[in-house]
Amino acid sequence: MRTAVLLFVVGLCVLNAASSLKICAFNVQSFGEAKANNKKVMGILLKILSRCDLCLIQEVRDSKGTAIQALVKDLNSRFDKSNSYSYVESERLGRKTYKEQYVYIYRSNVLTIKEHYHGCCCFAVVKDFVLIGQHTCPRNAMKEINELYTVFQGIYKKWKNDNVMILGDLNAGCSYVTSKDWRAVRLRSDPKFRWLIGDEQDTTVREKTHCAYDRIIVHGREIISSIVPGSAQPFNFKNNFHLTEEEALQVSDHFPVEVDLKPNHRYLLRNEL
Repeated sequence: MRTAVLLFVVGLCVLNAASSLKICAFNVQSFGEAKANNKKVMGILLKILSRCDLCLIQEVRDSKGTAIQALVKDLNSRFDKSNSYSYVESERLGRKTYKEQYVYIYRSNVLTIKEHYHGCCCFAVVKDFVLIGQHTCPRNAMKEINELYTVFQGIYKKWKNDNVMILGDLNAGCSYVTSKDWRAVRLRSDPKFRWLIGDEQDTTVREKTHCAYDRIIVHGREIISSIVPGSAQPFNFKNNFHLTEEEALQVSDHFPVEVDLKPNHRYLLRNEL
């Protein structure tokens, strides 16, 4: 599985708790040099990412590592000077010739990163939860989604923390996971897991498809209570930015998914292999 992406524990501590914290996940569909060199595509990506305090980017296919650097540089220099952005990235993952990275882009003026192997401490006692990013292989979607339950159990055993957010392109819909398949998925049969992006929602750009591939799933009393009601949804950048389908597809064939956490909280996020 390509589950969780960083070789170290990442602690993100909220410095400005006056407003809600928006967490996003976006499959940018083969993001590399070609998209980074396309000014129109980059302009749309900047608008999308500037809405998020933290965004998990999937399908980063740039072996040189320059595309994400260019994206974050543009966020910092010419688009949103009121915020400062940084990022952490995984190693390149995958089998044979297919390799991709997971990248977390975040507002460094809102969140500070602490890297640890043995627990995290951030200024004071904080509420914390584990952040698990996942992009499933379509043909193995049900198996990989089901294995996320095992990942959850391993994280709980290690950290003694049951406040967990799972997010990303799970390919969790249409032909990849059918209504019959769902009965065997432990993340669905266990009522303690809340699926914030419902089966009826559409996370795809193409008009001819209607599939809830991209999801956000939470577990744990504290994180569930921190969710802003109604905030979990796909962000339809095609309609919001008045794009044609062709223009939107140049960016991605997926919409990002997002959720807001209530203000006046302090959070510590951990990301673990």
